[in-house]
Amino acid sequence: MHSPSLRLPALVAGLLLVAVAIGTSLTAVAPAPGAPQLSGNAFPIVEPTVRYGLALDTFSVRHDTIQYGQTLSDILLATGMHPEDAFVAAGNFNELLDVRNLRAGRTYELLDDPDTEGPDFLVYAPNVYRYLRLDLQRGGRDEYVEHPVLLRQELAAGRIESSLWNAMVGAGHSFALTEKMEDALQWSVDFYHVHKGDAFQLVYEQEYVHGEEAGFGKVQAARYSTGGKDIYAFYFESADETQAGYFGLDGQPMKSTFLKAPVRYSRISSKYNLRRFHPVQRRVKPHLGTDYAAPYGTPIVAVADGTVSRSGRTRGNGIFVKLHHDKRFDTQYLHMQKRAVGMKVGRRVKQGEVIGYVGSTGLATGPHVCFRFWDNGKQVDHTKMDFQDNEPMPEEYLPEFFAVRDAYLEQLNSVGEPIEGPAK
Repeated sequence: MHSPSLRLPALVAGLLLVAVAIGTSLTAVAPAPGAPQLSGNAFPIVEPTVRYGLALDTFSVRHDTIQYGQTLSDILLATGMHPEDAFVAAGNFNELLDVRNLRAGRTYELLDDPDTEGPDFLVYAPNVYRYLRLDLQRGGRDEYVEHPVLLRQELAAGRIESSLWNAMVGAGHSFALTEKMEDALQWSVDFYHVHKGDAFQLVYEQEYVHGEEAGFGKVQAARYSTGGKDIYAFYFESADETQAGYFGLDGQPMKSTFLKAPVRYSRISSKYNLRRFHPVQRRVKPHLGTDYAAPYGTPIVAVADGTVSRSGRTRGNGIFVKLHHDKRFDTQYLHMQKRAVGMKVGRRVKQGEVIGYVGSTGLATGPHVCFRFWDNGKQVDHTKMDFQDNEPMPEEYLPEFFAVRDAYLEQLNSVGEPIEGPAK
């Protein structure tokens, strides 16, 4: 007979064996638990607002506007900065971007981290494409950054009813696109004599910065229809880069010796006229030039490469510049508000270079430039002259050009009022 003290351990051991057996059998039939799951709203993920290379959520942001006569030092001192710190910060700014780019009316931002004393950063964006971040804590985090620009090819079309401006805006496009169209067609279309019923189609580059429309790149292809004639311009750059620029339908270079006019965004207010009644002198007097009315300060450009032959001011002409282009041609630009810097006799200028600004000096009733043109010493009406005289594209590049041209033609014909492209 066994004693009770010996039976108890044996009973416990037996119960443990039974428990292990039961546990093993349950483990064999029960599925393994899955990986722990988190609900989608248990820990919401908040994306930080990143701009100017910083997480803006950690700062308080104050927007302000530069006042007339206000300097960067004025702005910095107004934040409570020590004068020495402000002097150093202004110097750092000037190393990255000339402080003269700080213009009255433009905005800036002050970023302030509550855990530091005083504002931490000043951010100034001279335009949509770039910004300057100035570290006001002298931590060496000053930076001048250009945003990445995305180019997308887009189309535009319109028909002239009253003006080119109305046609562009009426078609839902920015007037700035008109300037790009002029870049492509400036040698072959007289935009100062547009007619009702004229039409245009464009293939152009739209610039985007952070998904928002910014400016424009090139007009890659353009067709302007006027007087029953279609004028084309296609931007083409050969694989070997020896041919680059705008070319016509058959590969002829669009660029000519002379531009059609010396100012943009203007209108002809008085034509070349041998029997014009002078509005100031009140008598019939030949007008041996073409007047282009434009706002004060509008840039006046040289219509061709040349040399300054005269530069000065007279009672009748006001402030003026005269250019000698070659043995045959001369041009003169009258009634300027002021000349561009360096416009002295003997100075070489390039086609499209700014030589002065529209004004009303001399015998003038309003802001305009009187543009005069000499052919072999005789003043002539430049609007009646044809200057398409460049050498044609070498034949070996034509197949490459035609492939690019035909792709653009297909796009041009998909907007506005298309016409049938050239036979393949």
